[in-house]
Amino acid sequence: MAIDNTTAVDGQKTALVVGATGIAGSALVERLTLEGWAVLALSRRPGVERDGVRWLSADLTSAESLAAALHQENPSHVFFTAWSRRESEEENIAVNAGMLRDLLVALRGKDVAHVALMTGLKHYLGPFEAYAAGRMADTPFHEEEPRLPVRNFYYAQEDELWAAAAEQGFTWSVHRAHTVIGHAVGNAMNMGLTLATQATLCREAGEPFVFPGSKTQWNGLTDMTDAGLLAEHMLWASTTPGAADEAFNIVNGDVFRWRWMWPRLAAYFGVEWEGFATAPRPLEQAMAGTEDRWRELAQRHGLAEPNLDRMASWWHTDSDLGRDIEVVTDMGKSRDAGFTGYRRTYDAFVTLFDRYRGEDLIP
Repeated sequence: MAIDNTTAVDGQKTALVVGATGIAGSALVERLTLEGWAVLALSRRPGVERDGVRWLSADLTSAESLAAALHQENPSHVFFTAWSRRESEEENIAVNAGMLRDLLVALRGKDVAHVALMTGLKHYLGPFEAYAAGRMADTPFHEEEPRLPVRNFYYAQEDELWAAAAEQGFTWSVHRAHTVIGHAVGNAMNMGLTLATQATLCREAGEPFVFPGSKTQWNGLTDMTDAGLLAEHMLWASTTPGAADEAFNIVNGDVFRWRWMWPRLAAYFGVEWEGFATAPRPLEQAMAGTEDRWRELAQRHGLAEPNLDRMASWWHTDSDLGRDIEVVTDMGKSRDAGFTGYRRTYDAFVTLFDRYRGEDLIP
């Protein structure tokens, strides 16, 4: 994919990646360094050292902490991928919109050309506490659909982004992803690592790999987003003039049914499988109390992460696979604007599982 290589004042573009240890943030750090960018990687705790990356530590919920961390920095492009889950949507709005607002305040007066914000399909589905509860647009979801008449932290973040762009003069893009799978460990929403952990526990116990979700999800069409493709999309929109000041969906570009995908994932791990039977069988209940089993398994196989709660986010996978609605996403707007990136979702899973094995996260 062609990348705009216009240089910044110091001869090199500088990216600030916010949430740099998460699924999307980690993929962005990898992609940007591959493209020769200087990267400021912002997170609460530093990640893996790599050439071209300088780690900044800050508490995103503290305006003072952000201001201190960014006082001497001057990024040309900002990629915001962080979020913090709270008990209610009002708290989600206060915290997550506040993090973005405080970050952009800390960047006032600097040479920021573009800010890319990652959100997701809850833009169309509604927040967790009103998830798929009201009247939604027909699938596939299109970017021009009006907002739902509910409070939603994605809407609040967009409003903060637009207000700051108007005041500070940068261009912006919004990237609405669907069920992102990627490499990060300890992330609150990682179906890829969750399913790998489930399959590993099932194989070790001689139990079947059980699909936990709904009849609709088992039989219906769906799609997903590979974190590497999301990184390509955010970089493309940030450096393509015709993509500025737009919101885009971003999914892999293929569609599949879980009744097709599940047996293939089971075959990768060498386990028997069970599909939808008569009702969902949520992982949060089925996998309760397996922390010691994972710890023993990790010790026996010499795995890198013995803490199950850093490997699996049962609740999030249950939420995605338990939906009783079809969720398919249109990519026409990005295609018309020139983005041609694509991933076959099965291949994205296999590549990800191979990487987990290569880094001793699963045996």
